[in-house]
Amino acid sequence: MERIASTPTAKAPAERFTGDVYLSMIQTPSEPARLAAALVRFTPGARTNWHSHALGQTLHVTDGVGLVGTRDGRTLRITAGQTVTCPPGEEHWHGATDTTLMAHLALAVGDGTGDGTTWLEPVTDAQYTAALAAAD
Repeated sequence: MERIASTPTAKAPAERFTGDVYLSMIQTPSEPARLAAALVRFTPGARTNWHSHALGQTLHVTDGVGLVGTRDGRTLRITAGQTVTCPPGEEHWHGATDTTLMAHLALAVGDGTGDGTTWLEPVTDAQYTAALAAAD
């Protein structure tokens, strides 16, 4: 057993996120384990870019209310205590609603070359607004 020192919280890179997002890394992929885990905090309106994961992703909401959207237009409203899985290769995004903060644990299994994430273009304001209106 080993206690891992906490890493400093860092502002998420603007080329992958819209708005103010903060990352606290829990674990980065390291052979033989391939788990990437982070606590991600989104301010109202903040969100990821479109992206996919080679081996899928699990999101567990720890606080607030957020959204997860897919290319086919499906949007889930997610709240504290809920878990969402995104299958391998599915292009999606996630973030806070326009009025609330949202924090989640983001878990992904790396593909041997990192965390297996392919980052794409930003979610437009029009896509985000439509997702807010359509969320289940």
